[in-house]
Amino acid sequence: MTEDDFRTYIAAFNVRDFAGFSKFYADNVEFNLGDRKQIIGAQGIVEFYTGVFDHIAEELEIIDLIVAPDGAALHSRTKFTTFKDWPDFEIWPTVKGDVRIVESINMYRTSNGKIVQIKSGRYSSK
Repeated sequence: MTEDDFRTYIAAFNVRDFAGFSKFYADNVEFNLGDRKQIIGAQGIVEFYTGVFDHIAEELEIIDLIVAPDGAALHSRTKFTTFKDWPDFEIWPTVKGDVRIVESINMYRTSNGKIVQIKSGRYSSK
């Protein structure tokens, strides 16, 4: 994937274009949210974010993006704004009006133009 591909992927994610961002995933993509959750498969990621977007507005800002032939490193800042209570959300309990700003480092592995693995590590949360 190219830098433009990654920027298109993030732009589609930010507007909740499920078809637009999920087309970049290999069918068996592995997504690790640190030690909080692991999701296997493109459809699993879509299902996870369907639930998230039913409760939380998520805006991801690219701070740094480094693209290599077999993947990318992304430093991002994400604003999470809860608009519907979700006290049993497995990542963190949240209620309407909560706002969190999180900085993350995400490592992407790619093969044949598709994302095959995502490792996300959060290191700053407000």
